[in-house]
Amino acid sequence: MLFDVDGTLVDTTYLHAVAWWEALRQFDHDVPMAEIHRGIGMGSDKILDHLLGDDRDKDADDDLTTAHDVLYGAWWERLRPLPGAGDLLRACADRGLAVVLASSAKERELGILRKIIDAEAAITAATSSSDAEQSKPAPDILEAALAQSGVDPRQCVFVGDAVWDVKAAAKLDIPCIGLACGGTSAAELLEAGAIATYRDPAELLRDLESSAIAKLTGSA
Repeated sequence: MLFDVDGTLVDTTYLHAVAWWEALRQFDHDVPMAEIHRGIGMGSDKILDHLLGDDRDKDADDDLTTAHDVLYGAWWERLRPLPGAGDLLRACADRGLAVVLASSAKERELGILRKIIDAEAAITAATSSSDAEQSKPAPDILEAALAQSGVDPRQCVFVGDAVWDVKAAAKLDIPCIGLACGGTSAAELLEAGAIATYRDPAELLRDLESSAIAKLTGSA
């Protein structure tokens, strides 16, 4: 089992959007919040090209990304897990599945997110931004997660909350379950190629025995 973290297990999507909005304004880029939200799920190596275009002057990109990180970091102590996040990971581990966090968060941030999820005993491996050359929708972080855990890509399922998660999984032919708790609708996730959608981790946990996850354990 591969899991995205931001917006899938921890309620961060809109905080990232606000942090990028403020950082962009600091550098005289007025980008509507809705456009920023649609890009969340990409790493900083992709989202600025997505929002500002690839043909812009990129000299300030590092400073802009740092501004986002500082603004977002102010929320760390108040972050909360999404409903059922830790219980879902434990339920997967209890069924003999390797649970791998396929995150492109920076290492320090990932440590904070893992504490918030509070399911350390269930986690087999986890990636951070240092493990991938490119962020989603490139599949690099999923490839790193598979390599770290030794999981067969033909015998796994990815759970994410963004269209970019679904697109990254598709490049490796990994089925992706979409969660709408990151603010992307079930319809959009299904249109992108998700095999099923649920409101949040708690709803997926409730329906676990009838989900694609159950097929990995032979119980469906």
